[in-house]
Amino acid sequence: MKITWLGHSGFRIEIEQAVLLIDPWLSGNPMFPAARRAEALAGATHVLVTHGHGDHAGDALTIARECRIALVGSYDLVNFWPTKHEIEGIGFNRGGTVGLGGARVTMVAASHSSSLQGPDGPIYAGHEAGYMIAGDGHTVYVSGDTDIMADMGWMGEVHAPDIGILSSGGHFTMDMERAAYAARKYFAFRTVIPCHYRTFPLLAQNADVLKAGLPPGVRLIEPEVLVPITF
Repeated sequence: MKITWLGHSGFRIEIEQAVLLIDPWLSGNPMFPAARRAEALAGATHVLVTHGHGDHAGDALTIARECRIALVGSYDLVNFWPTKHEIEGIGFNRGGTVGLGGARVTMVAASHSSSLQGPDGPIYAGHEAGYMIAGDGHTVYVSGDTDIMADMGWMGEVHAPDIGILSSGGHFTMDMERAAYAARKYFAFRTVIPCHYRTFPLLAQNADVLKAGLPPGVRLIEPEVLVPITF
């Protein structure tokens, strides 16, 4: 299995026979090198979105059309988009599990908001979510944009993820200290990868606080854009 950061909260996860693009915000992302777009999209099988905000879903439709692959996410959002944009959608809901190229993807709760930008203001875009992605002997928890939730308790027990991709930049999501608390209290990760940080000055610029707050033996990997992490 390979996990590759696309900057901000975007990831490319190669697992089983699937190549999943999670929240692939590439256009206008100051961390993503535009000249390497084809490399990021190569072989993609699905686009997953956690919620409707532009820094997560902004490129989802374009990529789904360009690569002729399914867009996967909240039933409300993903079932609306195909009727308007002639793409394939796989809409499901929290607690639901879908099979994607041999990987098992379960939608779980997040605590944030979700909207699209409309001409007269925000438009409802379904609920915010995270994902538990299981395959190749691992379970990856993609938190999506969230704060700490008591739901993380049962999520850790039921899914037992060994890899946590945690939003931790602060201001819009958990900060590094809160993400470390969530990891200690609710999960038994072997590896933690921070995201939703370093993109803008408003967000945390390193993960030192998160690293210091993790339990002994938990590996923290600060990802580099388009450098695969192999498990």
